[in-house]
Amino acid sequence: MLRLIETLPAEHAAPRSQTSATYARLKADILAGKIDPGEKLKINDLAAQLSVSPGAVREALSRLVPEGFVVSRDQRGFTVAPISIDDLLDLTRLRCDIEEIALRRSVAEGDASWEAAVLSTAHRMRRTPRIIDETPNLDWLAQHEAFHRALVNGAESPRLLALNSQLYQQLERYRLLAWNVDRTRDVDAEHQELVDAALDRDANSLVAAARAHFERTATLIVGVSRANPDTAAG
Repeated sequence: MLRLIETLPAEHAAPRSQTSATYARLKADILAGKIDPGEKLKINDLAAQLSVSPGAVREALSRLVPEGFVVSRDQRGFTVAPISIDDLLDLTRLRCDIEEIALRRSVAEGDASWEAAVLSTAHRMRRTPRIIDETPNLDWLAQHEAFHRALVNGAESPRLLALNSQLYQQLERYRLLAWNVDRTRDVDAEHQELVDAALDRDANSLVAAARAHFERTATLIVGVSRANPDTAAG
């Protein structure tokens, strides 16, 4: 009988915990901008830096390729995926389209527990400071992601939610570029508008508010990029 999933022999496979930890660390560093877009990722150097095996690094990087964070080129190894205004705008358009599908399904399919999750994540996010010592608060960023995930989690489609999450995280690479400008926005009001529309089960208002929310972020990032071409997306 044909086996659809085959595993590497044990002697060739990196320990799963090592690979997972390496994957999480590299992804976090890319999202935070600690590793520059376009930077070459040298397996042996990363293995020494992270105190893991080269196999764990190679597997972790391979997992990041289909997620769009790392690029693999024949005979040239791995590099951090580049960023650009065109990519940002394309991601934003696709995020808006996928988000619309997920939000409409959440409104139609979400139950009382979905409403409760939207309320509780919004409350935790609102109670968490966005800035600590003039730098982005990582706890707020996590609460922000949890809130946006809660809005779409009423949709009964794991594949749709996985795609939505992937697009969210890819856009996080760009979000910090506009952080200082973004601080002038009344994001609490924008998020409350999303909460109100969700609880009212007003799909059209929810989709419109979400699209405006995402597009406003993209506009700010493009503005920062064009004003600072050496430090932002080109």
